[in-house]
Amino acid sequence: MGLRRGLWNYRSIALIVLAPLLLLPLPLVIGTKEAECAFVLLLMATYWMTEVIPLPMTAMLPAILFPAFGIIKSSHVSQTYFKDFHFLLVGVICLATSIEKWGLHRRIALRLVTMVGVNPAWLMLGFMSGCAFISMWVQNTSAVAMVMPIVEAVLQQILKAKEEGCVGEDNPGLQLDAYDIIHNNSEPFLCWVMFYTSVVLHVAVPQPGALSRCKRDLMMCKAMCLGIAYSSNIGGISTLPGTSPNLIFSEYLNQVYPNCNCINFANWLVLCLPISVIMLLLTWIWLYWLFFGSDFRFLCQRGGEQSQKEAAARKVIEEEYRSLGPMSSQEIVTAVVFVTMVLLWLTRAPGFMPGWASLFPHSHMGYITDATVALLLGLLLFIIPAYGPSRKYEAMISWDNFQALMPWKVALLVGGGFALAEGTKESGLSLWVAELLTPLGDLPVLATIAIACIIVTTVTEFASNAATITIFLPILSPLAEAIHVNPLYVLIPTTLCTSYSFLLPVSNPPNAIVFGYGHITIMDMVKAGLGVNVIGVLATLLAVTTWGVPLFSLDTYPDWAPLLPEFNSTAP
Repeated sequence: MGLRRGLWNYRSIALIVLAPLLLLPLPLVIGTKEAECAFVLLLMATYWMTEVIPLPMTAMLPAILFPAFGIIKSSHVSQTYFKDFHFLLVGVICLATSIEKWGLHRRIALRLVTMVGVNPAWLMLGFMSGCAFISMWVQNTSAVAMVMPIVEAVLQQILKAKEEGCVGEDNPGLQLDAYDIIHNNSEPFLCWVMFYTSVVLHVAVPQPGALSRCKRDLMMCKAMCLGIAYSSNIGGISTLPGTSPNLIFSEYLNQVYPNCNCINFANWLVLCLPISVIMLLLTWIWLYWLFFGSDFRFLCQRGGEQSQKEAAARKVIEEEYRSLGPMSSQEIVTAVVFVTMVLLWLTRAPGFMPGWASLFPHSHMGYITDATVALLLGLLLFIIPAYGPSRKYEAMISWDNFQALMPWKVALLVGGGFALAEGTKESGLSLWVAELLTPLGDLPVLATIAIACIIVTTVTEFASNAATITIFLPILSPLAEAIHVNPLYVLIPTTLCTSYSFLLPVSNPPNAIVFGYGHITIMDMVKAGLGVNVIGVLATLLAVTTWGVPLFSLDTYPDWAPLLPEFNSTAP
């Protein structure tokens, strides 16, 4: 018994050792540069998906193994770890730090909620819209961490206002108590997920007493919490700095296709903002139908007398908003910097007309990027005084404030992805993969893209979004070249689908944060997440096959992509 317990406790060490041993035939038996690079890629994918080693340290493996295999010199591989992406990330985090420090996010969220009303359905839409909007500019995890305390306060106030005699009611057949899953072992897979969530992520497991409230109140809590978790991912895809996969994709494109100047903040917003709006509205309707039923008469009933619970909700929201007081000078400065950053991003190179970047010499060669704007305005936040001359000088944000929010883990993880992409190119692995995937050219292009989206959406439920997109980008771009399709036609939808991790608390940090409040179970998230995944994939495919085609010329093979005449040719 003791031996078995010891082996189980050291299972991570076993996987760390076994993974490279099982993959050793690639460099030892085959021995080509392609096989050696494949060894590195598969080893990193294994470690990333199982997280037996911290993700950033797994990202350091190319710096060790590529020079050891003679694929890339150490001096060269180290240069791939820091790119334009990192400067954009620094600038955006500076803005996010100021927004969070001075409470602008609370004002935005509460204002949006008061605009839509306190009916449970409209209240849910208000919170989802606020979280989605905030998530466009800050990390998804930060957006949920900002909004959920407000949501919880409103929910608790509503639950206090419930009528006497409203006792616990049996859940519908599709509701599953998380406590029973663990202690009765009725579902081994769900039991494992709950164990992983509670022990590894340190998220609280709901206790049986947490469900002793009336059915409608319980359903409202579930729908509201899931709406916040999902809207953070839905809003994040709208902008390039909104989520890590978008930024990784943008930098990968600059690295692998340096002559491609197709992607910028403006045209990405034109493509993805409608996707976010469609997903947000359909997700709202889906969650309402799932937890409240098919009575949609509320859509036509905005006025009328408020119930006791609605009055309680309005009271707590108004009190929260009044507690903020008038807009402070620091909030005004942050809002001005925020609006300025967005406007400069939108007008730098809009595509249909010359942008302000054309006023500078050599701008046509890409000297000025969105990172330049973000870094300049981020630097200003370290200089602009937070108070007037009557007080000691203090900048809007300090280094300690910035460092507390800066996701160094993501920065290192992305650097490892860039190094991996460079290794696949230098070793010839990307060309080998392209030849291997050539038979997919016989399928309709839309079918190929749909299959890729489904695979990525499935993998991202169990691996981090950043790790998933880092693994798949070096595989999917050769696929597009092999079937002679515009690489953007394959890479854009799969990048977006990487953010559709809605099924499990372990899928992403926003899900885990919301799960920790104890209002939802694993089966609630799985049941709701399946529908949102379908909505996301369909909305993405709709976008890239309609308004995305003229926006990025997806129906033609671009001159910036390598031409492989020996492969099959298929046009979208």
